[in-house]
Amino acid sequence: MRNKLLNVGTDAKATALHIAIQADNRPLFELLLSQPTLDLNLKTIDEHVPLYYALLKHESGDDSSDSYASSLIAKNAQTGVLYSSNCDSLLQKLIEEGAANAAIFLTNHVSNLNHVNSEGESALHIACLKNLTLVVDKLLEMGANPNLLTNELRQSALHYAVKNNALDCIEVFIVRDCGANFNARDINGETPISLALNEGFNGLVPVLIKGNADVNVRNGKDFTLLHQAILKEDAKTALFLLDNGADINAKTADSETPLQLAIHCRLGEVVDALCIRGVDMSAPDRLGNCPLWAALDSGQDDIASILVRHGADTDCWGAGPDGCRQTLLHRAIDENKEAAAIFLIQSGCDLDSPRMPGPNGEGGEEARDRAAPLHLCCQWGLETVVRTLIEHRANVNSRDADNKTPLHIAIENQHPEIISLLLSVPEIDLSLRDKSGLSPFATALTFRNNKAAQAILDKLPSAAEQFDAKGQNFLHIAIKKGDIESALFLLTVRVDVNSRVQDPMLTPPLHLAARHGNETLVRSLILAGARVDDRDAQKRTALHVAAEAGNAPAVSALLQNNSDYDALDIENNNALHVAVREGHLNVVRVLLTESSIDAEAVNLKGRNPLHELCKYGKDNAAAICELFLECMPEYPINKTDIMGNSPLLLAYMKGNGPLCRVLVKAKACLATENNERVTIFNYQVPSKQLLNRLLDQLAQPAGWTSTDLCQECGKNFSITVRTHHCRHCGRALCNKCSDQEVPIIKFGENKPVRVCNVCFDVLKTGG
Repeated sequence: MRNKLLNVGTDAKATALHIAIQADNRPLFELLLSQPTLDLNLKTIDEHVPLYYALLKHESGDDSSDSYASSLIAKNAQTGVLYSSNCDSLLQKLIEEGAANAAIFLTNHVSNLNHVNSEGESALHIACLKNLTLVVDKLLEMGANPNLLTNELRQSALHYAVKNNALDCIEVFIVRDCGANFNARDINGETPISLALNEGFNGLVPVLIKGNADVNVRNGKDFTLLHQAILKEDAKTALFLLDNGADINAKTADSETPLQLAIHCRLGEVVDALCIRGVDMSAPDRLGNCPLWAALDSGQDDIASILVRHGADTDCWGAGPDGCRQTLLHRAIDENKEAAAIFLIQSGCDLDSPRMPGPNGEGGEEARDRAAPLHLCCQWGLETVVRTLIEHRANVNSRDADNKTPLHIAIENQHPEIISLLLSVPEIDLSLRDKSGLSPFATALTFRNNKAAQAILDKLPSAAEQFDAKGQNFLHIAIKKGDIESALFLLTVRVDVNSRVQDPMLTPPLHLAARHGNETLVRSLILAGARVDDRDAQKRTALHVAAEAGNAPAVSALLQNNSDYDALDIENNNALHVAVREGHLNVVRVLLTESSIDAEAVNLKGRNPLHELCKYGKDNAAAICELFLECMPEYPINKTDIMGNSPLLLAYMKGNGPLCRVLVKAKACLATENNERVTIFNYQVPSKQLLNRLLDQLAQPAGWTSTDLCQECGKNFSITVRTHHCRHCGRALCNKCSDQEVPIIKFGENKPVRVCNVCFDVLKTGG
């Protein structure tokens, strides 16, 4: 063969060597290789060198040691030839065509694995783009640079892997620990993980995080991945990021948090997920609005409900007009946002607090007018909000800086529907006066609001009477001052002697006289028509009040004028209950000697007057008890109250030694136990001195008690555990707890009898 024909090509510039390889003509191939002038690197019209075709044969299975490719490389065929169109290397061309095995083979023989084409793409870029996992693994094994960036988009091989959703390729980067930068940014500021989310390849995110990709990385606009997902209204991705550790409080360049963005984008499920993870629900946005207001202001009650359910502050005190401090409810009312106001009220916000000055005293009139939300609604005529406030127990009697109630404001602003609503509230106090001394009725007359005035009179016929700020008329004041001359004068002009003080107690004049006045004033009121059995708000009669005040002459006067001595107050106490509780011996004597009062009446707590005496008695309780026993020798001194407490047990718990001694002397049962099985023997006191003295004082055997448990050790009585009684104190005991025997000389018991350990010690040593 003549040498000059060896390198001559066809029309396609294919040489004999190209054709021999393509035709799998090994004899000719070997003959050509033996020619010293053979050019191994000539290119076809497509710029393919013979090695290209040899490598395709390798891809097809020609991978023996004497394969075409191996033979060419052994003859020093160039492995790094380039294609002029885009400066791809032979290795890149093979990868682009998916010839993975050929590329892996060639990788072992290429000196520059980091060659980049005209786009700045390396072989590793293209392998990732084609999802050729084995090629990627081989390139990284051979030391290919994983962090080379393309020319225009400045993307790394990892970016390419992400764009192609090449999960296996990404895992190779992690396994090889090749120093790949998982947070490299492209020209748009996108990292591989942000690119994965943008492309919708959420499955790549956990793998990228495993490779140390920052889930909170920010793009060129300073948005985190979570910000971006929320702004795209992509709730699914946002939830996915939250599940993978995204920062829930990261702020944008405009200081907006993910929560604020989620509210703005109406993503309720994202808001819920953020709240579950403990997001700061009070952080204001760039306009100073808290998240709850942002939701309400945009009409998103569903998201507002989510925030409240997770504990968002429904008040959220913030800046108001002229720098004052106000709640969201103040703001909603001020901006006439009735739906928002109603939502806040129903969500448990502060219903009654007024606006306040700012930290440094900022604020104009609003900061100092002390107007509660109800005042503001009455001013602006927000009927539905007023109704909701009333339904949720807002204070209808709150006062502003001028001492005006909401009703004053409603009357002044001529809002008849609101006036009717306020008057329908049982707790409304129509006697409250403003700083000018005007009651609501007087205000109605001042503003010529006749309809409101009539409504007030319909509810309170006595509203036309003159009362002061404390709800007292002239008669009340005269009685309280003890001004008999003035009081008698008022009676002569026929004032209403049964007109009550307009306060929660609704006290009639006779009650005031019973507490503050003398006997003459009490009798004068009765003669003028005062009802002796009128009751106040606690159902107390004047007799109750006189007994409480210790006014014995008034008590006597009331009894002489047929006052109901057995009348009961709201707690079912009669006058005797009250008198003994307050320790008024003289009143007790009058009640017991001048009336047939039921001295055994039981109140709502199951206590008769003696129980009350023992529980609350003063220093003279013993004297009162002696008076009881003197007037009523058969009084049931062992009767228990609703808790099972006997008078003696109550007195002992109180530590009232003199009273205890009077009761013991009157043969009170010592061993009575209450519902909690407490007796004077086991009640916890610092010292048992009083108990020992009471036992020592016993002059005759105490009454026996009956119980199903041993009063010392608590053991149940049964057929085998018999009941025994201490012959001294009367307690029911088991055999073991009453195994002491001693003669009780003071009882005339000269023979040893069974006693408890406590009594044994007392009898042996003395109290």
